Amino acid sequence: MSVLVIIPTFNERDSLPALVPLVLARPETRVLVVDDESPDGTGQVADELARRHQGRVDVLHRSGPRGLGHAYVAGIRTALESDAELICQMDADLSHDPQYLTPMIAAAATNDLVIGSRYLNGVSVVNWPLRRLFLSAAANRYIRLVTGLPVQDCTSGYRCWRREALEQVHMERIRSQGYAFLVESLHTAWVAGCRLAEVPIIFVERRQGASKLSSSTLFESALMPWRLRLRPSARETRAGRRVQGARA
Repeated sequence: MSVLVIIPTFNERDSLPALVPLVLARPETRVLVVDDESPDGTGQVADELARRHQGRVDVLHRSGPRGLGHAYVAGIRTALESDAELICQMDADLSHDPQYLTPMIAAAATNDLVIGSRYLNGVSVVNWPLRRLFLSAAANRYIRLVTGLPVQDCTSGYRCWRREALEQVHMERIRSQGYAFLVESLHTAWVAGCRLAEVPIIFVERRQGASKLSSSTLFESALMPWRLRLRPSARETRAGRRVQGARA
């Protein structure tokens, strides 16, 4: 199947040249870099990669409000204009190992959205301090409790969508950012009846640069589950809907 991998970037000039060739190791994959006017020159690095891998790497230079949600909405809109049958999301900082694209793509044969899960088999995170690990695990438990989402890793940014599922979700209607965007898009897919699956991954803390996590992102993420729960569509009966854990 034709696979397009969306990689949003902001100040990732050092990691992007290492990541892109690993993603392109699969012959059916292409890459769309969505750069938010990175002041460190990531956009220029992405343009050079596009010249080096003509026909397999494209670059979308964004202007206007920055943020993960804005970048993904713009990237998904562009992806849906292509012929890609599967559309993946992954971080640019090498925390998402491209080797997991193989089992995620395989699971997408029978599911609409496949999540690269850090918590499907216990905790699979490397080099996080205990405080951040506790915060992430507690946040996922909180999200599941409030929303009813049948997914262990609700905030994972490593995902593989079937094209028709993304068309059904209408990403342009989602306005949240950061982790809240990831939760809102997942919940919207679940409510729409998409088939969900998780594939276990090992998440490795970014090797270079700094985390984009901010206090405003945390605040928005704390409120989002309640906003989702109070939506009329979320109050519909969800009995019998379960997520199946796909295995590599």
